[in-house]
Amino acid sequence: MKQILGSLILVFAIQLNAQDYNKTLNAIRATEARTALLQMRNSQNANTGNYDVKYHRLELDIDPEVAQISGDVTTYFEAKAAMTEITFDLADNMTVSQVLQRGNSLEFTQNSSDELVITLPETQALGVLDSLTVSYSGNPVSSGFGSYEQTTHGSNNDPIIWTLSEPYGAKGWWPCKQDLIDKIDSIDVHITTPEFNPSNENYVAVSNGLEMGQTVVNSEKTTHFKHRHLIPAYLIAIAVTNYEVYTHEVPNNGNPFDIVNYVYPEDLAYAEANTEVTVDIMNIFTDLFEEYPFSDEKYGHAQFGWGGGMEHTTVSFMGSYNRGLIAHELAHQWFGNKVTCGSWKDIWLNEGFATYLSGLVIEDLDGAASFKSWRQQTINSITSQPDGAVYLTDQDTTSINRIFSSRLSYNKGAMVLHQLRQKIGDTDFYQGLQAYLNTPGIAFDYAKTQDFIDVMTLTTGENLEEFFDDWIYNEGYPTYQVNWNQTGNQLQLTLSQSQSDDSVSFFEAGVPIRVLGTLGESLDLVLNHTMNNESFSESVNFIVDEVLFDPDYHLISKNNTVTLNTSDYDINTTVTVYPNPTTAVLHIEKPDHITIQSIKIYNSLGQLLLEQPGRLQVDISKLTSGLLFVKINTENHIINKQVIKI
Repeated sequence: MKQILGSLILVFAIQLNAQDYNKTLNAIRATEARTALLQMRNSQNANTGNYDVKYHRLELDIDPEVAQISGDVTTYFEAKAAMTEITFDLADNMTVSQVLQRGNSLEFTQNSSDELVITLPETQALGVLDSLTVSYSGNPVSSGFGSYEQTTHGSNNDPIIWTLSEPYGAKGWWPCKQDLIDKIDSIDVHITTPEFNPSNENYVAVSNGLEMGQTVVNSEKTTHFKHRHLIPAYLIAIAVTNYEVYTHEVPNNGNPFDIVNYVYPEDLAYAEANTEVTVDIMNIFTDLFEEYPFSDEKYGHAQFGWGGGMEHTTVSFMGSYNRGLIAHELAHQWFGNKVTCGSWKDIWLNEGFATYLSGLVIEDLDGAASFKSWRQQTINSITSQPDGAVYLTDQDTTSINRIFSSRLSYNKGAMVLHQLRQKIGDTDFYQGLQAYLNTPGIAFDYAKTQDFIDVMTLTTGENLEEFFDDWIYNEGYPTYQVNWNQTGNQLQLTLSQSQSDDSVSFFEAGVPIRVLGTLGESLDLVLNHTMNNESFSESVNFIVDEVLFDPDYHLISKNNTVTLNTSDYDINTTVTVYPNPTTAVLHIEKPDHITIQSIKIYNSLGQLLLEQPGRLQVDISKLTSGLLFVKINTENHIINKQVIKI
């Protein structure tokens, strides 16, 4: 059982699209930061650390008209050390009436530290599995964002009870272990309520997992839910009111499952008009990544009396229904619930991913122009300040605002993923994320940044350490200066770079350039920028009118300049390589004032085939025929030429 920090998504009801993206993100960031602050002000109970929870059966009696709960909670637990007693977290205003183990009553005490301490009849040895049942009742005191709320909704004041236990509210309404590093293997939840509300409408109960059935005895209805995936205590949730229930079916590649919507009757028409997009978003994420992690059970939305939402596993509690809220909640079912960041330093693995997935929804549903606008706004946010790394330092983790920085953890994390996608291509990018979600020790567990790097390196076969060093571990962004000139059909470009923060000496990157012709022609190039003042020579079969730097906003950068230069390109035009094509020896002709330091030959796949010092003849007779790229290094420039070996 591993660590989960809980990727709670509490967002306001704002449509997520490129135009209002920053406003939405700020709302998400603010509410997630507030939640995390509550986490950091609490600590796990050291007295619950001597056992692992394996299973809970919650049998709860609830009347939505009354702020009261009673029931029996059966817990299976395995000893991590020899045990003579076991401690559960339970608010001290809740009353325990008995504790049974195999029909025998056990001694117990409750204290002002919100602990239920139970004396075991004999020492439970290391590794031994046992169980007991706690019977309890009381009027839960709501804490946090509303750990247990009894209120009303609608013009008829229909009663409702709902829970939201993040981060340490579960103990307010049931005896549990709130240690975030101990996920429960599986749960059964039985909720017994009156069959009808005061208006003679059906009460409907909601919880995690798959609804197994309902039974009615003496006007009381018991609804049974079963969840068979790892889950921490704070993500277990219940709600009861006079819900209207309708479903959307997700095709799921021939293994359909339902999105179950539990909605207030007064909001039914509104919800029905807005929730169907969940299927589209689910299909997007399924096609890009993998099957929804809990497709053997359900995904659901349950309306509750709060202004945002909470992504309880398999059922998000929703204050409203809109695409932005739906997309962000759903994204975290993969990146947050299935795989959770292993520490606050790695928070971008939750928030950067969820932010980028929301951008992918814009790309798919709104089109390229809207996704471009989203990237532009994201880059503007990132470059609004010159410093800041995605990965946090130890000192950073003491600041909630730094952990939940919309500029760094959310936006820069998201754009780093986009740049990685641009660098390695869609196929490797999505295959890598699929592998990340399914790697043993990560899947349904937690991951750190190096785990993600290792998976992506294994997937691509590329050394990605410098990429992540520059963009994740270090700070700032580049500013580019492009000088260009055209001679015949050759476009000469020199690319220079400065950095906003001295933690990075040079950002190696594929730099997008768009070349526009006088008659409306267009050519897109990506320059593999590996050193400062690097020169490139590209064949262009039209008269160049303008050169644009990264016009589609694929690269984190700012204050870039493009200049037509009529004098600085002598080095490109006066250094020539001949004959071209050739079968054997290349000759290099240059002015006397230019000193060539080295020459490298690459194939069209970017593989280095040959390297030699600055001699003016290069024997390529043993190289395979085809297009070759010649990189000539001088003291101050890199000159790129293309030749054909025949």
